[in-house]
Amino acid sequence: MALVTFPGSAQPAPDDDDRHVHLTDPDVFEDAGAKMSFLDHLDELRKRLIACVYGLVVGCAVAFIFVKRIQEFIWLPLYHDLQNTSGVKFMYTAGFEPFMLTMKIGALAGLMLAIPFIIYQLWLFIAPGLYSHEKRMAVPFVVFCTTFFALGASFSHFVAFPWTWKFFLSWQTTYMEFRPSIGEAFGLYVKMLLGFGLIFQMPTVVFFLARMGMVTAGFLLRHTKYAVLIIFIIAAVISPGTDVVSQCLMAGPMLGLYGLSIVVAWGFAKKPEPA
Repeated sequence: MALVTFPGSAQPAPDDDDRHVHLTDPDVFEDAGAKMSFLDHLDELRKRLIACVYGLVVGCAVAFIFVKRIQEFIWLPLYHDLQNTSGVKFMYTAGFEPFMLTMKIGALAGLMLAIPFIIYQLWLFIAPGLYSHEKRMAVPFVVFCTTFFALGASFSHFVAFPWTWKFFLSWQTTYMEFRPSIGEAFGLYVKMLLGFGLIFQMPTVVFFLARMGMVTAGFLLRHTKYAVLIIFIIAAVISPGTDVVSQCLMAGPMLGLYGLSIVVAWGFAKKPEPA
């Protein structure tokens, strides 16, 4: 059906943009990332998971070369505290437990070595859905995630877990002695190590959200009371123990990291585009 043109009405110039045409033009979405079907996403996920497994195998192969030194790095400080307090050693009740413990320590060290490669594979999986200017943040993403994970793991190894260990030893009396199982102690060590590694990712997440314009320092400040509540809920869930002390050990650093995240959001916020 032909449209009737009224006299005096504004006529579009021949070179004007036709918005209805350009909104459906595939070239408009060229910068928004590749279009992938659901099966393509599954295939991409499969490729990245296989690559992560290969990276983990290589990391474990390197870690097992130094597994004895890694064991001493983990256990000797705890053993000295145990000797100074009660004069006992770690115990195990199953014959294969020391062997399995060595395998677990090698796997944990291999995971720590493979973390940068695994984070890079995660970036490659989400990169097709990003704009071209967002894809340029691949190197900062890998560096920041790896750095803060290492900081969290270091905080757990040198501060949080030794403090928890001394707290356990402090409850000994003349009629009660702490004799820890080596397997249970390592299980607690791994939970705290990985937990703090994930917790310390908060500034990294806020940094990229701020760069994308999704989070501002004002937003974080206005919602501080809700953040504190959520932090204590998360600490109660991921805490290795059910006592208040272990929950506070988790919540304390998270509160400090939330404050650091506010500073990060303020310093690296996306600059408003000129009108």
